Amino acid sequence: MHRFKVEKMGCGGCAKSVTRAVLGIQPNARVEVEFGAKLVTVSDAAGPAGRIAQAIAAAGFPAEPLLAAA
Repeated sequence: MHRFKVEKMGCGGCAKSVTRAVLGIQPNARVEVEFGAKLVTVSDAAGPAGRIAQAIAAAGFPAEPLLAAA
């Protein structure tokens, strides 16, 4: 599971764009968006968080990977 802070995300259209970006590189991932917290959680994704963050940023939404709790 990867979590990202996405400050520029604020509407349903933004969430759809972010979700499309993630699914474009990780078709089997599950994407959950929390508008209030400006968080995106990607589950069932293979590969490094940095690659997902780059895809989200390429869609126009800079994403900061958050460290997983130990």
